[in-house]
Amino acid sequence: MSEQDVVISFDRVSKVYRLYKSDKQRLLGIFFKKIPYTKKRAVNDMSFQIHRGEAVAILGKNGAGKSTILKMVTGVVFPTKGSVKVDGIVSALLELTSGFDMEFTGRENIYLKGQILGLKDEEIRALEPAIIEFAELDEYIDQPVRTYSSGMKARLGFSICVNINPEILIVDEALSVGDKAFQKKCTEKVRSLMQAENITLLFVTHSVNTARDFCDRGIVIKKGKLVFDGDIEEAIEYYETKY
Repeated sequence: MSEQDVVISFDRVSKVYRLYKSDKQRLLGIFFKKIPYTKKRAVNDMSFQIHRGEAVAILGKNGAGKSTILKMVTGVVFPTKGSVKVDGIVSALLELTSGFDMEFTGRENIYLKGQILGLKDEEIRALEPAIIEFAELDEYIDQPVRTYSSGMKARLGFSICVNINPEILIVDEALSVGDKAFQKKCTEKVRSLMQAENITLLFVTHSVNTARDFCDRGIVIKKGKLVFDGDIEEAIEYYETKY
């Protein structure tokens, strides 16, 4: 694969968080350097590249730094050191209900979230029927989202994310949305997206079986450091026996 095929690149990336004792001290810390805090190094000098069309699993225990990596890929947070480069339309199945306005209807939130993701109104309008059909909300689509159950909100969020024709799809344990029938539907939708040309998948999971089903490459993260990067079966073996 050539350098032109690289869609995600981490070059000696570190992310350090400042941990304060209270929200008040955190606010004061923005303006005053003398406010005491402790440092938490979530990602430590990490480098890797992901090429177009790859399906890559990120494996690691809670607190390993997986969520911080995803937040840097999606642009929610920025590295303290090093550089992160992303080339392509990113759809992230992370916090599925983020960006919703609880007073808007489901239909109105389709347009709101689509605009947040950078789509034009005419593009959202073309995708709207598929989003509504996939979410299976029926007449609730025109009710305020504040009246939805948590499962209904997640289904709408998932449907928006997988139907916007992403170039890079990021999944973080989001396939457990709804009942078993809907979970199966979600899994099949992700598989169909992966079969499309040049779709890149970044998959974060605690389930090695799910990682094996979806991915051919695995990156193992431990305490903010990349400790293994290679074939998915070798990555799973490392994670289960040497982690």
